[in-house]
Amino acid sequence: MTRHTRRNPPAALLLTAVLAVLATACSEPAESAAPPCRSGTPACRPSTTPPPSPEPSTPAAGPPSGPATSPAPASPATSRPGTPTRTPSAGPDGCASPRACGFPDAATTGHRTAPRTRKSGHLTVRTDGAVIRGWDLAGSLDIYADDVTVIDTRITSDNWWGVNLRPGHRGLRVLHSTLTAVPGEGPDNGGVDYAVSNMGTSPVEVGWCDVSVFGDALSTGQGDLHDNYVHDLVPFVNQGGEWQHTNAVISGGGNTGHLIVRHNTLLNPTRVDQGASGGIGLFPDSGPVRNVTVDRNWIAGGAYALYAGGEGATGIRVTDNVFSTQFHPASGGYGPVAHWNADGTGNVWRGNRMSDGRPVRPEPAA
Repeated sequence: MTRHTRRNPPAALLLTAVLAVLATACSEPAESAAPPCRSGTPACRPSTTPPPSPEPSTPAAGPPSGPATSPAPASPATSRPGTPTRTPSAGPDGCASPRACGFPDAATTGHRTAPRTRKSGHLTVRTDGAVIRGWDLAGSLDIYADDVTVIDTRITSDNWWGVNLRPGHRGLRVLHSTLTAVPGEGPDNGGVDYAVSNMGTSPVEVGWCDVSVFGDALSTGQGDLHDNYVHDLVPFVNQGGEWQHTNAVISGGGNTGHLIVRHNTLLNPTRVDQGASGGIGLFPDSGPVRNVTVDRNWIAGGAYALYAGGEGATGIRVTDNVFSTQFHPASGGYGPVAHWNADGTGNVWRGNRMSDGRPVRPEPAA
């Protein structure tokens, strides 16, 4: 484990109409919780009226577990701290907001129906294939099981995480859910660290989720993170007495699988002098960063909007992303991207632009 509405231009109105037509192609997953729309079809939106489903599986409750020790993300470049400024702008080829460009927001993510089962506490799931559906959980889930699905659920955590997959287990899916936390009530000196944490070496899927407050929101080295809205991260001073680095997505390197980050809205409004790290942080903390696809995301904020893996990174494909100026004129406080390895085997940088339409050219790895 490694550590909102404006008037749409006419083009966006046309896009909204197209989305409304395409929405009929989506339906709620069956009990197996297969997602209705794959990440390759960004215009496909989930149905707001899923068919009735059986009551959720009830996992065995266990005592809360302590945090796993993990390396801290690489520190941002040393420079004069920046303060986020909300200055969205759009040129002839740009957009002023995620919605205007068809990216996820509060209207297209989170639980689709009101949760009907109230739970509380830091619960341990030990049943393979358990489906957590329609819960309103004040607490967290610690997963010691395979093929667990969390869907159409709201989790409000004051623990180290919202959902955590333990080493040796696989198949976690968190879909169409709302993950948030209680600022000042978490165990890390009042802070909360991870919305979804993958402590293992198998992929996880997180899709169509509304994620907020956590310091490092989505933490995994492998898996499929798609169609999520990550926003309003809350900085805090951790137990070590330092500002906790904040990232909308974080990977600590050393991964053996493939990490896909596709068609998400990833916002990190944290001030640079309060621990801002990245919108996406690919850090070689546990080993080289490899086999990561970053495709068609709206990314904003952080010290740099994207930390791209460093000199040893290979197989990194960064394509068709929008680096937004909504917090900083350069997307991140110091720029859009740092530590890009242009000479790494299989590394591709293509079609990335600022939200005002300017192309983004990465700085070399340092």
